[in-house]
Amino acid sequence: MNSREAADTIREWLNSERLEAREVSDNQALLHLHVKYPPTKQGHVFNVVIPKNRNLVLIYTVTRVDEGQQNQMIDHSQNASDEWEGWLHETRIHLTQADLDWVLHVGKKTNDTPGPLQAFNLSRPIWFDGLTQNEFMHTMRHLWLTKLALIHKIKFCYGPGIGKPGPVDDWISKKAQGQSENRPEIQEEASTIDTDETGGFGRDFDPADWA
Repeated sequence: MNSREAADTIREWLNSERLEAREVSDNQALLHLHVKYPPTKQGHVFNVVIPKNRNLVLIYTVTRVDEGQQNQMIDHSQNASDEWEGWLHETRIHLTQADLDWVLHVGKKTNDTPGPLQAFNLSRPIWFDGLTQNEFMHTMRHLWLTKLALIHKIKFCYGPGIGKPGPVDDWISKKAQGQSENRPEIQEEASTIDTDETGGFGRDFDPADWA
C-alpha cells in the first residue's frame, strides 16, 4: 500500500463508519483530516494525517484543560506540592502504560513546583504494512478511551470547570517565538476540554518529526 492508496482507503473507512471528516490544509501532509469521533453530538476532533515521504498514518488528538480546573490545580500545587507532583507522575505513568505517544503541557514552575496541567496531546502511528480497518478504528477508539479516562480523572479531582479553556504556556511561547522570527502568525482555533480544534502537536511533538 502506498500513500495515495492509504488516503483513499481511509476515506472509504470513515464513510463506511459514518464519521464526519473535514479536509485540512497542510503543506507537510499528503492527507490531513479532522474527524469527529465518536459520531455523536459530544464527539471530539481527531486528526488523521499521512505525512509526506513517510509510510504511516498518524492519528492524534489535542485537549485544552478548563481554566477553572487549572485554577484548582494551582491551589493544589501551592497547598500540597508533593501531592500535586505525585498526581502528575501517576498521570504520566498511566499514559505510558496506555501504549500511546503523549505530551503533557504543564504550566511554568512556581517555587520549583510544576504549574497546572494546561493541555495534553495523545497520538499513535500506524505503518502502512499494518494498516487495516480493524487497526485504524481500534486505534481511534483506544485514543478516545484514554482521553476520556484522563478527562474524567481531571473532573473528579478538580471539578467540572467554568466552561472556558485555560491558557497554554507552551503555545504562547511558541507563537511569540514565531513572531520574533518574522514567521507568518498561526491562527489558533478555539478549543475546550470537550472539543479540541487546535490541530497542533505542541512544543515537544512537532509534525516535522514525522514529515
